[in-house]
Order: sequence, then C-alpha cells, then structure tokens
Amino acid sequence: MPMGMGRGWGRGRGRRRKLRMIGFIPQVRHFYPAIPPVGQPKPPIFMTYEEFEALRLVDYEGLTQEEAGKRMGVSRGTVWRALSSARKKVSQMLVEGRELIILAEGNEVPKMDSSEGE
Repeated sequence: MPMGMGRGWGRGRGRRRKLRMIGFIPQVRHFYPAIPPVGQPKPPIFMTYEEFEALRLVDYEGLTQEEAGKRMGVSRGTVWRALSSARKKVSQMLVEGRELIILAEGNEVPKMDSSEGE
C-alpha cells in the first residue's frame, strides 16, 4: 500500500485525543524573568492549557486528581500526567530563569462548570 493511503482518519497512531474541558482561560500567558539571563538565553518552556488547568484545579483550588479529572472530562491518570508535566515546567522556569508561554493545543473546550460557583 502506498504511503499516505492507510486506513483511518488521523495523521498519527492511536486514538484521537479527547476534548479537555477548561474552566479558566489564563489572561496572562507569557512569563519571563525580570532580569535577562547572562549569555545565550535558553529556549522558552511551553505549557498547554491542559497542563495549566490541571495545575490550577489541584494546586490552586485544592481538588483531588479524581475531582479535577471529572471537571476536565478526562481520567485521573491523564490529570496526573498533565500535573506532573506542569509542575516540572514551572520548576524549570523558576530554577533556570526561563520564559514560560501558555498555549492552546486545539483540543480544549472552554466550559464554565455549574459546580464552580458552589
């Protein structure tokens, strides 16, 4: 079978990524050190809305990973992976003095959960 003539709809392997419910779109999406680094700056760190939302729900709002997963419409394991990645990126930003840029991936759905006002 010629290249590109495979079965399925996607361009890659596996299933399509589930939509992530995002309850808060950050107003500030770019953080950088107040004092520019000496020498050649390191490349910026990119954080997804999914990672930001997991960090917000668990560390800022104090939800469990299970509760955060329900709000985001994903499994607890997905929240754990996003949270671990977000924490590592924030740590790198602080320790190495690097820029942090928060970007959408395209699979996030802004949604205000009815339980957010409780």
